[in-house]
Amino acid sequence: MKKINIVGLGPGNIDYITKGGIDIIKKCEVAVGGARQLEEISSLLPPTCKKYTLGKLTELINYINNHRDKNICVIVSGDTGFYSLLSFMRKNYSREELNVIPGISSYQYLFSRIGEVWQDYRLLSVHGRETEYIEIFAGEKGIVLLTDGINTPYTIAKNIYDAGYKDVEIIVGERLSYPDEKITFIDIKEYEKLNREFAMNIVIVRKLNI
Repeated sequence: MKKINIVGLGPGNIDYITKGGIDIIKKCEVAVGGARQLEEISSLLPPTCKKYTLGKLTELINYINNHRDKNICVIVSGDTGFYSLLSFMRKNYSREELNVIPGISSYQYLFSRIGEVWQDYRLLSVHGRETEYIEIFAGEKGIVLLTDGINTPYTIAKNIYDAGYKDVEIIVGERLSYPDEKITFIDIKEYEKLNREFAMNIVIVRKLNI
């Protein structure tokens, strides 16, 4: 039985998929991913490759099990090891059944764009989940947050400000790696400037002068 390939797409633009990931994608017979992920890799897929758009995860497992004789490639955003579908896949398949090709995470990309290192930052996600990021921020130099439509850059900045933090900078990376990429730097005291619509993004919250 063939292994199930799980490939990290990187921040989005296919220029940032690793060569190992591209080689796997070009040979796959079944591509699994979200609509955006499948669209991004469409130019790399063989003409005969079947596409499966992610929906209910229970249906995903049934679909994969019915195609185990094929070269299956599951595409995940960013890096496979950071809040990705890999956690779910490991609950259903052993490590021996999976071939994981890591990608560049969105936070790695953003830190590279601002010329900073991320080793002193706490990596978190509020994408579809509740995280006590204010309490965590208290003991850290800074935090990095994957966001969603509820936990927006504005909401995050306002909550941090209301908790009493004033000497703080907010950095928002939108549409990272795409031609319309936008990176915004805001002093937290001006958080009202973040009260707008945001494209796909991540947020860095960092303490200044430490």
